[in-house]
Amino acid sequence: MAPVPNSPFEPDDDPEAYVGLAQQAAEERARAHGWTTVRSLAPGAIITMEYLGGRLNFEVEDGSVTRSWKG
Repeated sequence: MAPVPNSPFEPDDDPEAYVGLAQQAAEERARAHGWTTVRSLAPGAIITMEYLGGRLNFEVEDGSVTRSWKG
């Protein structure tokens, strides 16, 4: 897999800090920290793998974030 590029559109924010938060709280925090797109997904959801700078992805199970990643 290719390395994740550094984008000038991304906030200086650690995606791991969102793991364990409730979905709504995580989404609100991400937007407040400057993420332009916040995407919440069910476990195992089929998604495209294109990298979009400024997007933060959450995998949400039972209302809590279990995984978080950029792009």
